Amino acid sequence: MTLHWVPAPDRLDLLAEPVALAVRQMEEEVRVAEIDPDLADTAAFCDKYGVAMDASANCVVVAAKRGGEVRYAACMVLATTRADVNGVVRRHLEARKTSFAPMDDAVSLTGMEYGGITPLGLPDDWPILVDSRVAAHPDVVIGSGVRRSKLALSGAALAGLKTAEVLDLAN
Repeated sequence: MTLHWVPAPDRLDLLAEPVALAVRQMEEEVRVAEIDPDLADTAAFCDKYGVAMDASANCVVVAAKRGGEVRYAACMVLATTRADVNGVVRRHLEARKTSFAPMDDAVSLTGMEYGGITPLGLPDDWPILVDSRVAAHPDVVIGSGVRRSKLALSGAALAGLKTAEVLDLAN
């Protein structure tokens, strides 16, 4: 199967509502392609559509806890790496403990589908921690907020998001 990329503003119907709002406000080029929602998980998607794993990035939602307070953040890492949630991420967020956010929390707080969560359109107070390898990528494929499509944009566009911070996140 091949992907048919079109400008994301031309197909807002393929995006979760918060993602569509964010895309309309972006100056950078963002493209969207419709996919089989059963193939949204990264490995299946890359295999079926011929996208290299190191050209695909995952958005991991983490819950950072300190003093009874829970804060959320998103981590963007290439599909070939894993975010160092208990080391780099925990220290950067100055948390006592970090963990992957429960699926129900991630879905309800983002307004996106599990397996499609993306940094575009996240709550304004969430830090977006972008791994340096993602930020340096000329064209990376990410979620669209729903399982039936994917977005493509430059890593620089992700690094330029309002609450983004570029770090060496992966181990």
